[in-house]
Amino acid sequence: MKQWQTLWAGLALALSVGGTSHAQILIGQTAGFSGQVAAGVKETTDGARLYIDAINAKGGVNGQKIELTSLDDKFDPKLAAENARKLIEEQNVAAMFLTRGTPHTEAIIPLLEKHGVALVAPSTGAMVLHQPVRKYIFNVRATYQREAEKAMTHLASMGITRIALVYADDSFGADGIAGAQKGLASAKLTPVVVEKFDRAKPDFPPIAAKIAKADTQAVLMVASGSAVVDAGNALRTAGSAAQLVTLSNNASGGFIKSLGTNARGVIVTQVYPNERAVTFPMVKEAQELAKAKGLTEISPAMLEGFAAAKVLVEGLKRAGPKPGRDKIHAALESIKKFDLGGLEVNYGPDDHTGLDFADLSIIGTDGKFRR
Repeated sequence: MKQWQTLWAGLALALSVGGTSHAQILIGQTAGFSGQVAAGVKETTDGARLYIDAINAKGGVNGQKIELTSLDDKFDPKLAAENARKLIEEQNVAAMFLTRGTPHTEAIIPLLEKHGVALVAPSTGAMVLHQPVRKYIFNVRATYQREAEKAMTHLASMGITRIALVYADDSFGADGIAGAQKGLASAKLTPVVVEKFDRAKPDFPPIAAKIAKADTQAVLMVASGSAVVDAGNALRTAGSAAQLVTLSNNASGGFIKSLGTNARGVIVTQVYPNERAVTFPMVKEAQELAKAKGLTEISPAMLEGFAAAKVLVEGLKRAGPKPGRDKIHAALESIKKFDLGGLEVNYGPDDHTGLDFADLSIIGTDGKFRR
């Protein structure tokens, strides 16, 4: 009996350690699956899983399937850091992926550096994650400053001169406003109102009253989805008809729904091509995989997650059959001229920027983003 127990124990160990059919590559994610950004986080993650599931269906990467473990940090930086600690130190993930929020991503950087863990595609365009280069962060999407600057120059080109800037009092808000100020300066404009608000306890009626009094033509909101919705409601209540503009962190179908009757005409910057532009191979691929799963359409947020997953998988492929943390980091830095499907990604020790694509969209009467 003892011999049989020893035999079974040895067989079980061999299967758990050496059996490639059971092997998995563990990837960790912490993001706000509940709270202010839940709609966007869900869509971005759904887009990532669309590609990861397709890769797993073909046998995974080098014979190993990718297992994405996602934890809800409720859009709280402290909880994001604790989730990252659990994933890195307790669950021993090979890499982190698709975090959401600037202060939230900043909060986990010490853990990345301590354990040598790469973070692929944080869903934030914060300049602080680009310059100086963060050794373990591999950005995919363009910066918020690039988006905000483009939005301001576009408004100026339309003859709009009375522009207000409203932003969350955190690193994300300050970053976006820096880009907006740059765009306004190049157009030789000065904002008529500049207001920041407490991200945890926003009070928009007084801000809306100032904007209405200043006869503002457009308002750039650098904030999360629910804050933009509340601010939009306050603006209309105050009697302001100003054009509402926000950044790509709100480029989700869920955001459009949450705006309700105020959705029409809202401008949202975008960091990926039109989600219906099948001339881009990446968009066509995403659409086909979505259709196979019974989905009728994809959103810009889903496309961001899809692109992020393509970069993650490419890094894992290059890392070889035993993708440890150090190998994944080195593999990601080796990516040069990687075609996502119409957009090219390049990395190196001195460049973890990713893409620089930025565009504008407007929400149409049909409740969809239009370019």
